[in-house]
Amino acid sequence: MGSQLFNAASDVLRRPAMRPVTRAFSSMHAAAYRLTGGRAQNQKYPTMLLTVTGRKTGKPRTVPVIYIRDGDRFVIAAAYSGSDTDPVWWRNLHDNPQAELLVGGEHIQVQAARADADERPELWRRLVEMYPYFTEYQRRTTRQIPVIVLTPQRSAG
Repeated sequence: MGSQLFNAASDVLRRPAMRPVTRAFSSMHAAAYRLTGGRAQNQKYPTMLLTVTGRKTGKPRTVPVIYIRDGDRFVIAAAYSGSDTDPVWWRNLHDNPQAELLVGGEHIQVQAARADADERPELWRRLVEMYPYFTEYQRRTTRQIPVIVLTPQRSAG
């Protein structure tokens, strides 16, 4: 029952008319995350705040996203609840792959890249293992959900 309710809510929230509601929920989640030092999350689904640069505005845009670790890298999926369009944050990141993560209380500068064809299957399997709803999201769309690898950048000096 819980899974069916989650899928129904997710299906509604992915619709274009619901984008303002989705943005509002994301903003509230980000504020709670910052306020609690990252404790405002379901421990089953590790969450970070991803800050990208807006393509049109050049302004920072922050969204909460769930992730897995792959060594020192972070791996996320641009699922958008199975929408047929990519999430705006991914389009922004695609145009400017420099981003900042807030993981717990740590700020990390990263370089983003789409997982290559060789590593994507294993990373996708691990994402689905952590968050099984990704399977349903993939079923809802004809696009292959992008898997994005975020590699920390070492500061010079």
